[in-house]
Amino acid sequence: MAEPLRLKAKSASPGIASGPAFLAERPDAAPAPRTVGGFGALEKAIDISIGELEHLAEGADAESRDIIDFQIEVLRDPTIAEATGARMEEDHNVVFAWVATLDAYIGELEAADEEQMRARAVDILDIKNRVLGALAGTPIADFPPGSVFVGKDMEPSRFLAHDWSKGGGIALFAGSTAGHVALLARAKSVPMVVGTGRFSAADGDPVRVDGDAGAVVLKAGGMLIPAPAQGPAGDTQTAGGELRTADGVPIQLSININDPAEIDALDPATAGVGLMRSEFSVTSIADAANEERQLAIYRRVLEQAGEKPVIIRMLDIGGDKPVAGLDDLPALAASGLRGIRLLLARPEIARVQARALLRAAVFGRLSVMLPMVTFPDEIDRMRELFREEAEKLGRRSLLHRMPPIGMMVEVPSAALMLDTFGSAAFFSFGTNDLTQYLAASARDDIDADAGKAAPAVLRLIAQAVKLTAGKPTSICGDMAGNPSYLPGLLAAGLRHFSVAPARRPAIRSAIIGLNADGTRAAGE
Repeated sequence: MAEPLRLKAKSASPGIASGPAFLAERPDAAPAPRTVGGFGALEKAIDISIGELEHLAEGADAESRDIIDFQIEVLRDPTIAEATGARMEEDHNVVFAWVATLDAYIGELEAADEEQMRARAVDILDIKNRVLGALAGTPIADFPPGSVFVGKDMEPSRFLAHDWSKGGGIALFAGSTAGHVALLARAKSVPMVVGTGRFSAADGDPVRVDGDAGAVVLKAGGMLIPAPAQGPAGDTQTAGGELRTADGVPIQLSININDPAEIDALDPATAGVGLMRSEFSVTSIADAANEERQLAIYRRVLEQAGEKPVIIRMLDIGGDKPVAGLDDLPALAASGLRGIRLLLARPEIARVQARALLRAAVFGRLSVMLPMVTFPDEIDRMRELFREEAEKLGRRSLLHRMPPIGMMVEVPSAALMLDTFGSAAFFSFGTNDLTQYLAASARDDIDADAGKAAPAVLRLIAQAVKLTAGKPTSICGDMAGNPSYLPGLLAAGLRHFSVAPARRPAIRSAIIGLNADGTRAAGE
C-alpha cells in the first residue's frame, strides 16, 4: 500500500491541523450577467468593498484592524481613483482601467527589495478582486469550517471572514512568512505552511498541515504536479478505445464543451476536448478582467482531462455574442470587430485571458485556439502578446507554460490561404461561420441555407486541407456532428472530429462503417 506523501514546506504559523482540502482555485458557480456601468459604478463598488472591510474589522484584534485599515486607506486613496479615471479617458473600460491601475501597484510591490513590501502585494490583489466581485455582484466565497485551505496565496480579508474556531489550517504553494496572512495565522494560532510548491489534491482529500516541522502530509497517492509533456493538442491519438475507419485508418473523436461541467462527458474512448468555448464561462466584463476566476475555470477542465489534450478557444465576443458591461461593444460590432479583431483592438481583455491560459497550461495538455482569424499577422500579434505576458509572469515568479497557439478556420479568405499561416500550430474548421459567410446568410437564417451550402463548404475544406502542410487539423463545427456529412469530410482528408457530447455515439458509429476515403464499407 502506498505511503502518504510528505512535502517539505516553510513554517509560517506553528501547530498541527488536519482536515479536508479546500482548493482555493476552483471556480464558483457562474454569476448572472450584470451590466457594470461607468465610473459611478466603480465608486459604488469601492464603497461596498469598504463597507465589507469595515464589517470585518468589527471586533477584530489590533493586528487584524491594522491590515484592514491599510486596505481601506488604499481604497480611499484619491490617487487610485485619479489613475483609474485617467485610464478611462484613454479609452479603457472602467473594469480594465481599475485592473490596470491595481496591477501597476501590485507590480511595484512585487519588485521591491524588502520581503515585507513584496508580501503586501497580496493585500492589493485582495482589494482588486474584492472590488471586481462587487462590480460583478459576486462576493468572495467562504470555505467550509475545519478545512485546510490549499492555494497559491490567501487574501487577508478571506482569512478574517472565516470562522477558525472549528479548526483548520493553511497550505500555500507560494506565500510568505512575512505576509499579513501569516501574521494573522500566528495571532489566531492557525497552523500554516508556505512554499510547498504545487501538489495534486482533490476537494475533500485529507490533508495534514504541520506548522511545527514545516510540512504537508497528503493521503497515499498524492503527488507534486509534474511538468507534462507539451505538444499541439491535435496530434494526440485517442486513448482507451481507439477509433478506426472500416479500412483501419485511425480517427480521433473529441468533444466540444461550453461549460466546465461538461468535461464529465470526457470518457476513455474520447481523444480529448477539441473545443472549449471560453466566452460561455465569462459572462460579464468583470469576469473577463478577473484573471484568477478564469484560471480556476481552465484549471478545472485541464485537471479533469488528465493526460488528454484540451483546446481552449480565446473569447469569441462581438456580433451575436455580447459581454455584459462592455459599454462600447455595439460600436465595435458595427465596425466588424469580433473574435481576434476585437481582442487585438481591446488588448486589455486579451492580456488577462492570456495570463490565465499561460498559468493554466502547467495543469495539463493545453492548446489555445484563436477565433475568427482572417490574416496571418493576427496570429503573430497575439503570439507576441502571449510572449510579453509570459515574461511578466516570469518576473513575478508565477508558474506558467507557453501553449501551442492555433486558429479556427471559419473565414473563407483564410481557408483559401492556409499555406500563408505559418505561425499557426494547428487548424480547426469552424463550419458554422464558414457556412454563413460562404452562403452570405444572416446568423439566424443559416439553418435554412446550411444544406444548400454544404457542397461548397466541403469543397473549400478539401482544398484547405491540402494547404495545411501536415499540421494537426481538425473540425469542430456542426458539420462534424452530422453523420450525413462524414463521407465528404473523410474524403477531404480530415481525421480529427470534435462534436457535442450528445453527438459522439452517432458519429462514432458512422465512422466505423466508412472507409477513410468516405466510401461505405463492404456490407454496410
